[in-house]
Amino acid sequence: MIRRAKISEIPDILTICKACASYMISKGIYQWNEHYPSADAFGKDIQRDELYVLELDEKIIGTIVISTLMDDEYVSVKWLTPNSNNVYIHRLSIAPDLQRKGYAQKLMDFAENYAKENGFVSVRLDTFSQNKRNQRFYEARGYQRLGDIFLPKQSEHPFHCFELVL
Repeated sequence: MIRRAKISEIPDILTICKACASYMISKGIYQWNEHYPSADAFGKDIQRDELYVLELDEKIIGTIVISTLMDDEYVSVKWLTPNSNNVYIHRLSIAPDLQRKGYAQKLMDFAENYAKENGFVSVRLDTFSQNKRNQRFYEARGYQRLGDIFLPKQSEHPFHCFELVL
């Protein structure tokens, strides 16, 4: 089941994200670290009703943020659609021991359906340039790779921006 997250669930959400960060680091992917994602970021997501969790047997196993806010870092990107009616995906995570079972696909299906049902023209996101698996995941879903952005608190390497026109 996918539903909106609650403030009281932030510790469980952080546990999943920290496990994902450790898993990625073990694969040489330094995408998430001690600065990101943070409890503060998740708290703001919840206040805006933008953080969703995926539950399996009443246990949170994944997260996704579906936001209408365009981060400042995205302003320079040459997007495929105007910057007025888009959703942005952030902090997609699945507990490492449950990855490769289609749960990330479920969260993305949910986000894309949410965007369509609410009249948005596209779904936008970024993924780490060193995370080839994520890039293939989004490309297989029909996302087009556009420009790069830099998030210095996360990495010296760029993040690739992707957009799916609905």
